[in-house]
Amino acid sequence: MEPVDVVRGDSPVILGLPHTGLHVPDDIWAKLNETGRALTDTDWNIHRLYKNLLPGATTVRATFHRYVIDANRDPSGKSLYPGQNTTTLCPLIDFDDNPLYREGMEPDNAEIEARRKAFHAPYHAAMTAEIERVREKHGIAVLYDCHSIRSVVPFLFEGTLPDFNIGDNGGTTCAPEITRIVADICGNAEGYTSVLNGRFKGGWTTRHYGQPQTGVHAIQMELAQRTHLETEAHPYDLDTEKSGRLRKPLGDVLSGIERWALEAAEGKD
Repeated sequence: MEPVDVVRGDSPVILGLPHTGLHVPDDIWAKLNETGRALTDTDWNIHRLYKNLLPGATTVRATFHRYVIDANRDPSGKSLYPGQNTTTLCPLIDFDDNPLYREGMEPDNAEIEARRKAFHAPYHAAMTAEIERVREKHGIAVLYDCHSIRSVVPFLFEGTLPDFNIGDNGGTTCAPEITRIVADICGNAEGYTSVLNGRFKGGWTTRHYGQPQTGVHAIQMELAQRTHLETEAHPYDLDTEKSGRLRKPLGDVLSGIERWALEAAEGKD
């Protein structure tokens, strides 16, 4: 199986999907314990939630599971949130601080590097190529990174997470107009809660690619899974009614970003 699946479109918007893949190679699967094999920390059904929300958007989707290696972590291993609990480039624990591997079968540095080359690097090579293609076409590219997480994860944050968790790393990864569009639509969506740069400020993908001065903008959306799943537990099925309702504000967000990008590109001509 190829580590990344790309669907090219003509829009200036690119959807990143680093955590929806479920593929785990047999040699890695054999090392995982029962907790690891549950693949709990997947962004369950996010690719289905966003499907066809913005016709013409490019999608870049990792097919491998984040327990193989996390495509949204710094390849150097540097923490995204120093001083806070988080998971690493090659996770050894889940979001509840439970070990993922059988005792003594955790990957060493050489194995982590091999996984980085085989999975993390191809994903980001594809992402880089699509960003360059889109920027060449429009003079601008906007990466919208799609994520989800359980609403309550005490190991990572206190209390209950808002529904929409928007991250632009403190206003550094995209034009303020993009952040304003996303925050306004989410903030005015009836029945939903939202926060900007709360617990999730944008992962490595958002921080790495988001360079507005070069015409490349990036913003992350972390959805609380209660907004679209039947239950935040196995089997993590998509709830038709919930997801149908959620697709309206998400569609408005993507359309708003695209409209801004096209107008901004025209202004550059």
